[in-house]
Amino acid sequence: MVALKPEPLTKASFAPFGDVIEIDGAQHYPINQGFAERFNDLARVDVGTGAVNISIVTAAARQRPIALKLMERHPLGSQIFYPLQDRPWLVVVCVEPQDTKSFRAFRATGRQGINYARNTWHFPLLVLEDESRFLVVDRKGPGTNLEEMKIDEIKLDLP
Repeated sequence: MVALKPEPLTKASFAPFGDVIEIDGAQHYPINQGFAERFNDLARVDVGTGAVNISIVTAAARQRPIALKLMERHPLGSQIFYPLQDRPWLVVVCVEPQDTKSFRAFRATGRQGINYARNTWHFPLLVLEDESRFLVVDRKGPGTNLEEMKIDEIKLDLP
């Protein structure tokens, strides 16, 4: 069994898989007569010929040790996950599900979201605390926008 250790999530390290959504370093300007600050253009939403779907997901923590047994991807559009509370969470991606060397794990802060690019293989939402809430922006519309692939078990190496 392969063990995968999470690394810090950065824009550069995650770039092959999509966007990191965070306000650090983002273009911003005041709005609402100066009572709010808008951080703009944080991710590239790709819904192809579908429509934008905005939802909230509540997730539960998985039992440890965490065993990765499948990966999924969305061939028709991107998928954004942004935490609604300041809790660290995990992101697991790969280039090819049958190549364990292509797997990467990232530890995201509760102030970082991600946007999986279209066709990016990833593990489903992976939180460290029960009742973790996320804003999700993805595609809705005709066609099958979910592919799943079983993989040889990979253990997520958490402290």
